[in-house]
Formats: sequence, C-alpha cells, structure tokens
Amino acid sequence: MLDLRAVALGVGAWAGALLVLVLPGRVALAAVVGIVAGAGLLVVRRALAAAWLGPVAALAAVAGVAALQLTLVATSPLAVLAEDGAVVTLRLEVTSDVRVVAGQYGDLQVAQADVTRVEGRGTAWTLDAPVVVMAGEEWPRPALGTTLETTARLVPADDDVAALVRPTGDPRVVAEPDVWWDAAAAVRRSVRASVAGRDADARELVPALVVGDDGGLDEALADDFRTTGLTHLLAVSGTNLTLVVGFVIILGRWLGVRGRWLHVLAALGIAGFVMTARAEPSVVRAAAMGTVALIGMGANGRSRGTRCLGVAVLGLLLVSPSLAVSAGFALSALATGGILLLAPVWRDALARWTPRWVAEAVSVPLAAQVACTPVVAALSGQVSLVAVAANLLAAPAVAPATVLGLTGGLLGLVWAPLGVLVAAPAAWSAGWIISVARRGADVPTAAVDWGTGPVALVVLTVLCVLSVPLAPRLLRRPGTTLACTGLLVVVMLVRPPSPGWPPAGWVVAMCDVGQGDGLVLRAGPRSAVVVDAGPDPALMDACLDRLRISEVPLVVLTHFHADHVDGLAGVYDDRAVAAVESTWLLEPADGLRTVEEAVGGDPGVAAYGETRRFGEVTLQAVWPEPGGSVGDAGESGPNNASVVLVAEVEGVRVLLTGDVEPSAQRSLARDLSGLHVDVLKVPHHGSRHQDLDWLTSLGARISLVSVGEDNDYGHPAPDLLAALTTAGSRVWRTDVSGDVVVVVTDGGVGVVGRG
Repeated sequence: MLDLRAVALGVGAWAGALLVLVLPGRVALAAVVGIVAGAGLLVVRRALAAAWLGPVAALAAVAGVAALQLTLVATSPLAVLAEDGAVVTLRLEVTSDVRVVAGQYGDLQVAQADVTRVEGRGTAWTLDAPVVVMAGEEWPRPALGTTLETTARLVPADDDVAALVRPTGDPRVVAEPDVWWDAAAAVRRSVRASVAGRDADARELVPALVVGDDGGLDEALADDFRTTGLTHLLAVSGTNLTLVVGFVIILGRWLGVRGRWLHVLAALGIAGFVMTARAEPSVVRAAAMGTVALIGMGANGRSRGTRCLGVAVLGLLLVSPSLAVSAGFALSALATGGILLLAPVWRDALARWTPRWVAEAVSVPLAAQVACTPVVAALSGQVSLVAVAANLLAAPAVAPATVLGLTGGLLGLVWAPLGVLVAAPAAWSAGWIISVARRGADVPTAAVDWGTGPVALVVLTVLCVLSVPLAPRLLRRPGTTLACTGLLVVVMLVRPPSPGWPPAGWVVAMCDVGQGDGLVLRAGPRSAVVVDAGPDPALMDACLDRLRISEVPLVVLTHFHADHVDGLAGVYDDRAVAAVESTWLLEPADGLRTVEEAVGGDPGVAAYGETRRFGEVTLQAVWPEPGGSVGDAGESGPNNASVVLVAEVEGVRVLLTGDVEPSAQRSLARDLSGLHVDVLKVPHHGSRHQDLDWLTSLGARISLVSVGEDNDYGHPAPDLLAALTTAGSRVWRTDVSGDVVVVVTDGGVGVVGRG
C-alpha cells in the first residue's frame, strides 16, 4: 500500500503557511494554536493516531517561519521609511532579470532586488530585505547579480517585500555580477543566437522551453498556449528540468559514469539548470518538482516519488512560505502529485485494452489536468477542453525542442555555426508545438467559461475529486471510454449557443475583450458595423459569434494601438468584411503592420464629416480633422488622432470616442457644441485624464467603459465614474458585466450585461 505520510507532511506545511498568509495575524495565531492543542489532546486520549502529529508539527513549523518572515519584513527600516515616502540612498543586489511593463505614463523597468544597506534621515542601517525596483525606461538596465548604489523614493508595498523602490537618480555600479551569472547569461544569449534566424515565434519559444526566457513571445500566441493548457511550457517548470537533467544523466552513462558519480552529475545538472534559468523562487520550486519527477521515473518510483514530493513541499515552504499562495507552486505540486498518485492507476485501467505506451501517454496529461483544473479555473475562469489532446500532440516535440535547443546554445559558445546546426531541429519542433497551440485554440469550444466564484470553484473541485475513483472504472472499458471521448469531441467542435443571447432589440454591443475596445453596431439581422477589434482575435471572434454576426459592411479602427487593432483577424474569421477604415495618423508602426496583414493591404481613411448609412446604422466621423493637430505636448498622438464617430441605430444616438485625451476632447466640445447622445463610449477605457465638463454635458443616459479586469492602469478612474453617475448616467463596465448590449424596448432604452 502506498505510504502517504510524507505527503501529509507537505499538506500540513501548506496549510500552516496559508493560515498565516491569508488570515489576519491574531486569527491565524488562534487557528494554529487551536489545531496543535486539539491534535495533542486527541492523541493523548487515543482518539487520533500519533502519526498525525507529524503533519501538525509541519503545520506549526511553517506557520512559525511564515509569521517570522512577515514580522521581519513589516518591521524592517525600509518598511518604516516607505510609510513616510522617504528619499534614501540604497545599496542593493539585483536578484531577477529586468522586465519591461506598461505603466500609465510610459514603460517601467521592474526587477527584484535585495537591499543590504540603506541610509536616510541621518541614519544608516545594514540589513537584508527584499524589494521591488520600479524604474523609468531611461534608467540603465542592470544585469542579474549586479550590486548598485542609488538614490530612490520608497513606496509602501502590499506584497511580501519591504518596499517598492522608485529610483530618483542614476545608479552607481558597486560590483559586477559574479562569474556564474555571467556564464549563465552567456548560455542564454547563445541559445537565442542559435535560433535567431528562424521563424519569429519559434525563435522566442525555444528559449522559453529551455530556460523559461519568454520575454519576446507574442501575446496572442501566449493566449493560445493558455487556452490549450500548454502554458507550463512557457515557464520554468519541472518538465524543463526533467528533460535537461535526464539528458545529462543519459549522456553520463554513455560516457561511463556510474554509481554515486552519476548522482553527483545529476546534482551538477540541477545546479547548472537553476543558475541558467535564474535562481528565483519559481525556478527553485520548478527544480524541486523536477527532481521529484526524476525520482519518480526510477526504481520503485511511485513510492519514492510521493515521499520526495511531501518532503520537497515541506522544505520549500520552510525556506519561502510565500510560495503557498503562488499559483505556480500550486500547479507544480498538484501536477506532480497527480502524475505520481493518479496516473499509474488510470494507466493500468486503460492498459487493459490499449497498448501500454498509449495508456501511459494518455494517463499522464489527463491526471495532471484533473489535479490542476480547479486552480486553473480560479485563475482564468475557464476549463480547457482541449488541454489533454494538446499536451498529447505537443509532447513528442517538447524533448527535442528543449534538449537540442540547450545543446545548440552550449555548442554555440564554442563555434556559432555548429550551435545553429544543432538547434535547427529544436526550432522545427517548436514550430510543431506552436501549430498545436494555435489550432487547438481555434477549436470552436476550446474552453468553457466556468467562473471564479466560490460556488463554481467548489462544484468544480468536487467534480475533480469524484473523477478519482470514477475514472478507472470508465477507462477500463473501451465502450465507455470511446463514448466519453466522442462526446467531448462533439462538444469541442460545435460552439454552443448562448441561451437568450443576444437579447431581442439590441442595437449596440460592447464586447468583453479585456483591456481594449471592441464595439458592435447592429446593421441588420446578421450584419454589424464593428468599431475597434480589441487586443485578441479569439475574444473578438467569440463575441461576434455570440451576436451571430456573419457580415461586416465596415470596420472602423479608431487608431493603431494594439488594444484596438490586434484582434482584427478575429473579425475576419468566417465573416464577409467589406471595408476597413482608420485614422490618417499611421502610428504606431507595429499596429499598422498588424492591420495590413489582416486586411491584405492598406486600410482606408475614415471620411471626415460625411454621413453614411449601413443598414440600420447611420454613421458620421467627426474627428480628427484632415491634417489637424494631434493634441498638446505630453499627450499621446495616436490617442488624440482616434476616429470619433457619432452613430444612430434604431433612434439611439451613440458617441464613440476611441482614446481621445483632454485636448482633443476640448476641441470636440467646441466643434460639436450642444451635442447630446443617449450612449457614450467613455474615452480611453475610463482613464482619469478626461474633460469631465464635456463628457457630463453630453447628457448620456448610458456610459460604456471597455476595460480589462485587474488592469495595471487604474482604469476606470473613481473620479470619472463619480462624475458620470452624478450627471445621471448609468455606467456599465466589461470588467464587471462581461459583454454589454444596449437594447431598445417598448419602455425605452435599456442595458443587459452577459456576465
């Protein structure tokens, strides 16, 4: 019988960390004390086996470490100075690669660091405290392992770091990265160089597979990987380490390495992998889970693997309790547990009527998917239906892409042409994985919306738990297995209709496309004018499918920012599109190229001032004037050159404003003096930079805000929402209500939210 005592230790440790990290301090303390005391009392009375004291001790130990770390961070001099917004001089070591993220006023460089010295307000402290550095795009980009001194303003942090560091001056390099960081960086550069001449997506995917370097991966492709359950390939995971270290072990055996020296070689391989992939908590976690997987592949692997899994979870949480609330940690641990505990049973059931290799190939991704499904649904609100099939199809290409990509990078350090030659099959393998992700995401029902509410997640968790005993019974019979598979295929290939959607009498729809714009004006029974296409073709296509639109006489792209044009291909999917128009300002260039690729040529320029009719839609472009100004200094030219439209559908007047900023809004207020509308599409996703006097003067009864959930920009601004509400307008948001449609009824104009 399988010994699960070590797994119980890991579960206890995880519970202890969650108690401290999730609950308020005193409540967490009371809970831990109560559990320990209750377990001790039950053991004394012999109502509970003494073996349960192990998990309880693990719970108490990890809870204590978590509480201590939180206290040290909260009482750090950095945290105290951050509360006052102090400007200080810091000495810090950069502990992660710099990431560039979009900020409200420009790009930001974000990196993790450890502060070893801080001087401010006449006092200096020597310490060791984690921080997050957020610098402007002009700040020099430091390499991982660099020690710097800089002046900075400290800002309070909500995470498990002492402060946010906002540099106010140029940094001074105190110490360059150590030699091992330079060596790891050289390997990463060589991996990239070995596939630099390949297809754009393949040359980004190979470094992601080898060392988790996915910084340049196309966002639309990353979404396809999420939809098809292949996201684990883009991050440093246990799979990466298993493949790399497994290859090192096989190579060592070929070279005659045996016995303990083989263990030493494996340890060196693990250390080298961690250094190359960056020794961050997520990488250490992946290395631990990969090591467990390697052990699970050896003799008596299931028993040894489960013991190692429990010990690994306990050890990781003792070192870094914050991993307990990390989605990556949860997915790694659950996937590894599913493969060790569920896959062998399901494999044996399936092997009764299929070849063993088929049973193995199916049971491993199926077990991992079932174990991870509740967490994935909590993160995305979806359950992937194609994940198992996509992983099955992608699996044969993962090993060559990873191993040959790394080998090519290593050989490229010696002779670049040899590295390019060896890495060529890695790029071909990556191309196959990309095809699987894209085609899988294009399946009509690749994933089903599930929701992230507590009831939905509890129901899903219960279903996954019930599948543990039921799956072997189904899998051991060919009839039930094939019937279930056939039913799943039918569900995937036939997009189910949305009951009651769209509502009768709808005239305007605001699609839930995330942080972007995608508006639809009903021109006829299956016809519509589309204004902007959002950032994701799949989301825009799905919204138009739900609205049952098959003909698009006109697409107007207000400007060429990605959140308005990158989804244009989704409008074309199985639809007749007659014309595409946009603004005369052809910036930014990347957005223009995206549009040209989708259209197959240059888009037209929206006819300024001309009133046109498309079925039930009357449309007039009222901005920008040909050759006019693009706004004040400090504002975005492309935003201010957005095409602004006044539309009328079934008697409902709508103002569609793109992303125009205050100076353009003031010009519109002069040009369109006295304009009143029924529906206002709020400019720039509800940014706080608005001409509130003009927006509130429009008299709109309904204001639509197309905005992404939990976006980084603070959209929509509370002051804007308050002003619109005070003016008598009802505000509807896609991040709250999903797709939003305006409907005409006998009683007037109403709104229905799909979410």
